[in-house]
Amino acid sequence: MQKVEIFTDGCCKGNPGPGGYGCIIRMNGETRELKGAEKSTTNNIMEMTAAIVALKHLKEPAKVELTTDSQYVMKGITEWIHSWIRKGWQTASRQPVKNKELWQELHRLNQMHKVDWKWVRGHTGHPENERADALANEAMQLL
Repeated sequence: MQKVEIFTDGCCKGNPGPGGYGCIIRMNGETRELKGAEKSTTNNIMEMTAAIVALKHLKEPAKVELTTDSQYVMKGITEWIHSWIRKGWQTASRQPVKNKELWQELHRLNQMHKVDWKWVRGHTGHPENERADALANEAMQLL
C-alpha cells in the first residue's frame, strides 16, 4: 500500500462568506498542491472540502497521514461520526448533523484509505500548514 502525506486547510472571510481550501499531497517523491474556492461557504465546509479533495485525488487505496488544523474535521471523523451514524445522522441533542453529505463522503473516503488523522495548531509556523493556508487564501482571492 502506497504511503501518502496530506496537509489541508480551509479559510473563509465571514462565516458564511467567500472561502477557499488548500491541499498538499506528497507521494512517490513528488509534491502536488491543490486549491479551490466557493463564493458563499463556511470555514468548516472549506476545511472538510480540503480533506475530501485531497483524498479523492488518490487513485488507489493508500496509507495516508493527513494533517489538519481543524478540530472540527479531526474530531468529527475520528470520534463523533460513529455516534452520528448510530443515531441516524443526528447529534446528541437530536438535531440533524450539519454538513451531512460532506461527512458521508469523508467517511467513505476514510474507509477506502488507511488514514492516520493528525492535528496541528494553525498559524504556529508548521511549514505545510502555513502553505496549505496560503493556497486556501490564494484561491479565495481569485473569486
